[in-house]
Amino acid sequence: MQAPEIHKQDALGRVERVEIDGSACARRVASGNRLPGSGWLARRLLARERRALRALAGLAGVPRLLSRAAGDEALDVLLRDWVSGVPLSRAGELPADFFDHLDTLVQAVHARGVCHNDLHKESNVLVGADGYPWLIDFQLASRHPRGGRAFEVRAREDLRHVEKHRRRYTRHGRGPGGVELVGAGAGIRRSPLARAWRRVGKPVYVALTRGVLGTRDGGDAQRSPQGPWPAWTPPSGPRPQSTSSR
Repeated sequence: MQAPEIHKQDALGRVERVEIDGSACARRVASGNRLPGSGWLARRLLARERRALRALAGLAGVPRLLSRAAGDEALDVLLRDWVSGVPLSRAGELPADFFDHLDTLVQAVHARGVCHNDLHKESNVLVGADGYPWLIDFQLASRHPRGGRAFEVRAREDLRHVEKHRRRYTRHGRGPGGVELVGAGAGIRRSPLARAWRRVGKPVYVALTRGVLGTRDGGDAQRSPQGPWPAWTPPSGPRPQSTSSR
C-alpha cells in the first residue's frame, strides 16, 4: 500500500486517498484529540456514513462501501470507492443536463429512505470523470425506512439545495443557451428549522470548523460570484446503471 494522500483533516479525523491492490480508494479515519468527546462524535459520524452507504448500495452516483481486511465494522475507519472527478465548485465544464441528473440522483437516494442533509456544500457534489453527478460525504445523512414527517422535511431541504445550486449556475444568462433552468426543488421554501440554522447555527458551525476543529479542506468551498463559470457541453444522456466510480 502506498502512503496515503490526505484530502481533508480536522480534529474529527481525515479523509485520505489510498491505493489498495492497485485500486484507488477513499479512507475516512475517525479521531479526536482537541476537544473532549470529539473522538466519540467522530465515530458516530463515521457510523452514520456507513449506514447510509449500505442503504444506498448499488445506486449509480453513490460511492460503494468497501470491506476492510480487519472487518468492516471497525469503529474508526471507513473505506469506499474513490470517485474520479472534481467538486462542482471547481468544474470547468458541465453537461447541459447535469442538474437534471443531480435531481434524479437525489430523489433516488430518497427512494432508499436516506436524506443527505449536507447538500448546501458544493464540495459534496462531484462532477465525475464521466460527466455525471456523484454524492459524497454522508456523515450527516439520516435513514428513514418508514418515512414520516422528519423524512419529508429533510428530503425537501435536499431538493431545495440542489435547486439553489442549479439557479446559481444558470441565472443571469449562465445557463445553456442563456436560459435559466428550473428543477424539482423549484418553489420550495426554507423550513423554519433551516431558517434558524442560517441565522444562528451556521455562523457557530463555521466558527467551530474553521477555528476549533481546524478544518483544512475548505469544506464549504463555493464558486466565487465572479466565476469563472463552467462552460456547457452537450447533454450526457441517460446514465448507465453501473455502480463503478472508476
